Amino acid sequence: MKEGSGRKHGAATPCAACKLLRRRCGQECVFAPYFPSNEPHKFANVHKVFGASNVNKMLQDLPMHQRGDAVSSMVYEANARVRDPVYGCVGTISSLQQHIDVLQTQLAQAQAEVVHLKARQTRCYSNPGLCPNSPTNSCSPSSKIMGSYAKPIFDMDMVVDQAIYGDSMWS
Repeated sequence: MKEGSGRKHGAATPCAACKLLRRRCGQECVFAPYFPSNEPHKFANVHKVFGASNVNKMLQDLPMHQRGDAVSSMVYEANARVRDPVYGCVGTISSLQQHIDVLQTQLAQAQAEVVHLKARQTRCYSNPGLCPNSPTNSCSPSSKIMGSYAKPIFDMDMVVDQAIYGDSMWS
């Protein structure tokens, strides 16, 4: 039997909510605009978490222009609750906040390193004897292994070609 063939006069198929609830989907169905029949999982999760009666009440209490956003929020929260029944979307928010904290720490470390390298470069231009590329005063790991009297095998310090980057890297 074809879907919707039981309805008279070729009427549209019932919305996902009415299908799941096994009821007739009328013209005034509050769920139809937000839960189309080709997306049954959306309403199934919302129904499982909130209940059809509560969703119906929430939607009817809202003005028409806010219902779409409310449904989107309910679908998001319901999907999060299905994935994580204890924390729901709060777990996702917490995880993202921790990720932001880690990234902010990494950014602060990178900015501190840029300041350090900028200061080192300024020191090198004002006093070439303190330049890390100088064989007698290199701060590279290879020069520490070989001793201060030896020329470094590999100079691991970062060298920036200012002709390429100009002031954009240091601003």
